[in-house]
Amino acid sequence: QVHLVESGGGSVQAGGSLRLSCAFSGDSDSEMYIAWFRQTPGKEREGIVRMYTPNGDTDYYLSVKDRFTISIDNAESTVYLQMNSLKPEDTAMYYCAANRWNSYPWFVPRAFAFWGQGTQVTVSS
Repeated sequence: QVHLVESGGGSVQAGGSLRLSCAFSGDSDSEMYIAWFRQTPGKEREGIVRMYTPNGDTDYYLSVKDRFTISIDNAESTVYLQMNSLKPEDTAMYYCAANRWNSYPWFVPRAFAFWGQGTQVTVSS
């Protein structure tokens, strides 16, 4: 079992920045895949980026690599998503997700067994 809690969402103007946090805990919580997804009303949840926590390897799905950065603080058991140069189209509910095994494709919701409750990001023009 893995427990995830997101925080850090909010409202910003276009061009601004936010840092989302995902605090994770569970059995053997040092080895898992943790990903960030986002979802807008009426659309499927889509993967953004994932990280393998033991070594920090990352995979990006959405073309946000130049604006979004995933990082981890193992001492705090927290994964972050730094989002810069935000655009109105980044407005969504953002979720973190976890799994203990690798799945491909990883950027679809069925690849992850554990989910946080989500945090809303709203970017105004």
